[in-house]
Amino acid sequence: MIITTTNTIEGRTITEYKGIVFGEVISGVNFIKDFAAGLSNFFGGRSSTYEDELIQARQNAIREMEERARSMGADAVVAVDVDYEVLGADNGMLMVTVSGTAVNLR
Repeated sequence: MIITTTNTIEGRTITEYKGIVFGEVISGVNFIKDFAAGLSNFFGGRSSTYEDELIQARQNAIREMEERARSMGADAVVAVDVDYEVLGADNGMLMVTVSGTAVNLR
């Protein structure tokens, strides 16, 4: 399945708009990850712990959106947008939302 942030797919024609599809993931960041990220913050450098969590959440959200598009009979998802939010009383939750338009192609 083609998934793209563009509104069109070069060399292909959109023949049918199936509807908007979403993928959502809410991921908790636990004490160990917070501690490791705190060390990176204190000593400088990148926090691979948080980066890995972010990458995994984004991939899962895209996969969920793709599955929903496939269940609608779509060939592709265009105009994909990815949003990130932190949630919870202590901002300990990461939410990744992915949305796009499921389409059929010729």
